[in-house]
Amino acid sequence: MNVAVAVLGCMAATSAGVAFRVHAVTTGPVAELAARGAVVHAEIVLTGDPKVRQAQAAFRGESVVVEATLESLDTPTGRLAVHTPVVVFGSGSRWRPLLPSQRLRVAGRLGGAEPGELVGAVLLVRGPPTVLSEPSGLQSMAGLLRAGLRAATDGLPPDQRGLLPGLVVGDVSRMDPEVSADFKEAGLSHLTAVSGANLAIVAGAVVALSRLAGLPLAVRAGLAALAMLAFAVVARPSPSVLRALLMGLVGAIALGTGRPRDGVAALSATVLLLMLFDPGLAREYGFALSVCATGGILLLAPGWRDRMAVRMPRWAAEAIAVPAAAQAAVTPVLVLMAGQLQLVAVPANLLAGPAVAPATVLGCAAALVAPLSMEVARLLVLPAGYAVGWIITVAEHAARVPLAGLPWPGGLTGLLLLAAAVAVAVPLLRRAGARMIVLTVGTAGLAAVLVAGPVIAPWPPARWLLVACDVGQGDALAIAAGPGRAVVVDTGPDPTLADRCLRDLGVHEVPLVILTHPHRDHVGGLDGIFRSGRRVGAVIVSPGRAPAHESARISAALGRKGIAEWVASPGARWRFGPSELIVVGPAAGAVPGGSGEGSVINNESVVMLVRWAAGSILLSGDVETEAQAELLRAGLPPADLLKVPHHGSARQDARFLAATGARAALISVGADNGYGHPAPPTLGMLHRLGMRVYRTDQSGALAVIDQSGRLAVVSRGRSDE
Repeated sequence: MNVAVAVLGCMAATSAGVAFRVHAVTTGPVAELAARGAVVHAEIVLTGDPKVRQAQAAFRGESVVVEATLESLDTPTGRLAVHTPVVVFGSGSRWRPLLPSQRLRVAGRLGGAEPGELVGAVLLVRGPPTVLSEPSGLQSMAGLLRAGLRAATDGLPPDQRGLLPGLVVGDVSRMDPEVSADFKEAGLSHLTAVSGANLAIVAGAVVALSRLAGLPLAVRAGLAALAMLAFAVVARPSPSVLRALLMGLVGAIALGTGRPRDGVAALSATVLLLMLFDPGLAREYGFALSVCATGGILLLAPGWRDRMAVRMPRWAAEAIAVPAAAQAAVTPVLVLMAGQLQLVAVPANLLAGPAVAPATVLGCAAALVAPLSMEVARLLVLPAGYAVGWIITVAEHAARVPLAGLPWPGGLTGLLLLAAAVAVAVPLLRRAGARMIVLTVGTAGLAAVLVAGPVIAPWPPARWLLVACDVGQGDALAIAAGPGRAVVVDTGPDPTLADRCLRDLGVHEVPLVILTHPHRDHVGGLDGIFRSGRRVGAVIVSPGRAPAHESARISAALGRKGIAEWVASPGARWRFGPSELIVVGPAAGAVPGGSGEGSVINNESVVMLVRWAAGSILLSGDVETEAQAELLRAGLPPADLLKVPHHGSARQDARFLAATGARAALISVGADNGYGHPAPPTLGMLHRLGMRVYRTDQSGALAVIDQSGRLAVVSRGRSDE
């Protein structure tokens, strides 16, 4: 009865706190002004770090987003004092060095917040901010230490330079997007976020070292708590860091008392207090993951460790039990969030774990020493660089393991299926005979995936000639140019996806890049072509230079790298390895126009014919009906395959499609895109013309191969001629 009363009381307190916060942010003058989209002059106090939005940082200055508290508004009747949390969007380089606790004066337009967000409004700032106050002493010290750590890592390779500050203080401002993608696939993303799980790993390393020194249990717990406190100071005592610190201290309490149930009680009290302090945590997956990971370590890890310690050293049992318990506890949340089971996460964490403690300790030491002696700080980060280099290597290989993430239904359905699977598996695994059968079947399945899988369906397939990369809504094509070489036609919207496609193909050199036209979904991934130490020869661009800002961005990027930029000319041809490339359009002097600015740019796309001994393909960029008609008048060469223009949009000329004579059509398109691509009328035309249609949104990456002297199309899941 007492338990029920306590639970109901906690629920009532939490509900009241949420209701009060919702009422506070959805009523009052700020909410009313946001509903009208009012232009205001205001004073704000930053509560977070300005974060650069890379996708928007083109030529109008860096675009940033930062959390803040709106403190006052200027109205026609005078200054109005308020205290409302807002999300601020600004632009310009003057935002980057700002720190939490600074007061700013800004002008901008208020807008409504996203539903469910516990903020009063979104503030779109116009122009640079006016700084009214310096940051607090604590924030200044933390900012100095973070800046010192970044400066100390400048001599490391780019991937290590970006990861070490992320590992130590959660500063991912310079982290390589490819490394971030690998971390996500490998289940290591928690290492770059100041979370309860991350602090637990740091504390675990300290506990292991103190155990080797023979210190008693209470002292080990105290040292772990001190390590987490020091970590939190360097990472800044923001609300999110304080939350993570409290979660980590729960584990130290349980360790010091030797009574896990006390730790569970402390965890419960911590969750309740944090929910009352910040009700918005209730809808954050990061908070749920942190709580579940800590709970798993408290409830599951001790028993698993004791059972495994019968057959192995206790330290090894503990090293396995902690990440396994944390992963088991967060799996239901991951299923709700992403609809995936990360099978590789536990072994990846086991392999990466030993390098986390030395990298973190050395990184913290470098941050502390940097303001006093940058030379010493740089010496400290050298061995830390080797440690994070190992973590990066683990993430890279783990992300490439077949079935690293097992697809699983998301949402409530996936959660119920997971519960049913656990309900069946747990009783079976309690029996020795059943465990042996499961182990045998699991080992055989793993062997089938790791050994037989690559033999049966290797990627890239042998004798590949062209690959349409799976880059979502956009185009990125790789054309075989000899061993380890490929010509790239367009790069898609995302540098990480472009780089990953070329890495999967084993491409180390790109003698030629062809950018059909300067739309973001075709050129946004250009930086990815230069990653992984890849050598690039020259870049071919469209004669059209609109949109001007994107063309200028491309030219500036190529100029900085010393890469030649040539304009496509009809009739130009190149031969690389098995491939011959011929520029077909746009025709010299042709001005096809279009129904709007976007269509005009699309119609200036570079059109290529690629020939091999086994056949040919027409790469048509995003040309629409006007340019297609112009190409027909100029004489369109036939081809065996067609890369359908503009992701299969409705603006297609049936005569153009028929004139290609293609027997198969490739459509590079993103799933559930907002453009309605590919359009049903276009698909109907292609089918009526007898073309077999292959789509990246349905089959992933598509490869054109030489199959006994004929062209065939292979997807990552199946093969059809």
